[in-house]
Amino acid sequence: MARNEAPISGVRARAYTIPTDKQEADGTFAWDSTTLVVVHVEAGAKTGVGYSYTHGSIVDLISSNLKQTIAGIDASDPPAAFAAMQRAVRNMGRQGLAATAISAVDTALWDLKAKLLDLPLCLLLGRARNHALIYGSGGFTTYSLDELKEQLTGWVERDGCRWVKMKIGTHPRDDPGRVAAAKIAIGAGATLFVDANGAYAIRQALEMANVFSIYQVGWFEEPVSSDDLEGLRLMRQRAPACMEIAAGEYGYDIDYYRRMLNAGAVDVVQADITRCGGVTGFLQVAALADAHHIDLSGHCAPSLHLHAACAAPRFRHLEWFHDHVRIEHMLFDGAPAPKDGRIAPDLTRPGHGLAFKAKDAEKFAS
Repeated sequence: MARNEAPISGVRARAYTIPTDKQEADGTFAWDSTTLVVVHVEAGAKTGVGYSYTHGSIVDLISSNLKQTIAGIDASDPPAAFAAMQRAVRNMGRQGLAATAISAVDTALWDLKAKLLDLPLCLLLGRARNHALIYGSGGFTTYSLDELKEQLTGWVERDGCRWVKMKIGTHPRDDPGRVAAAKIAIGAGATLFVDANGAYAIRQALEMANVFSIYQVGWFEEPVSSDDLEGLRLMRQRAPACMEIAAGEYGYDIDYYRRMLNAGAVDVVQADITRCGGVTGFLQVAALADAHHIDLSGHCAPSLHLHAACAAPRFRHLEWFHDHVRIEHMLFDGAPAPKDGRIAPDLTRPGHGLAFKAKDAEKFAS
């Protein structure tokens, strides 16, 4: 064995289904629970932790195919394991569930490497910044107006967020009134974002963009399907100048982001570390965004994104998503707390700083 080599010796995965605190919906989907798949990867005396918000079916893929694929690879080489996993899922398809499985394993591998070196992950990756700005996110279409206003103002007044985001698109006729009420509630000092989750057709989205501009909406996320790159580009060209077009949360590989950025489809590109290939994939997207002079924003899972976000060369903010913030503070020691609209890595903790509370999670095991 080469000096300092630490071959990967074990991989474990388990799924947990956590009920939401209220019924939730966006423009194209409704849910009452969130599934978290947690992965542990072992090498030497250390264990790395990763996770994804996905479907529990990936546990079998991780515990069989991916476990066998990365067994014996040096834990100091996460990109080598990443490349091996990409090859291993070629015939089943790299996107969707396979991508979320690889993402969970990859984040565990980077956590493991940093722990083997006794370093915070952001220092191992190299910091471009000491903290990440956040925007409050939730505002589900199932919320009453009072619930919507209470949640959004809480992020502004309690956590110091400069921006807050609400869902739209379930009942389009109600959207202008809900947006107006939200903007009045948060006041002039904060910017309102809206997220249609691809619910609108292009003409409807353009009409809504003009209406929303009255309320100084600064960000229109997935006004049309994120697969419709031409539609997104048209929105970017024709939306009011005050309004940025954002998409990318459903990108599962670097080729999708290349197509999106080459198409000029977005003002800000989003990437989700639990879908786009973990830390390895997220940093690939960050480099691509930097080359296109487009800002990157982290989608959901803010605790898991934090260290990689601090290393990304051109980075805007992280989504402080209600469901995931609640789960991460419930089930992980070391989940960051916001201060003045930002979160920062704890440099006293090696790796990404998150320790899974397995006993607390047991009641949610599925």
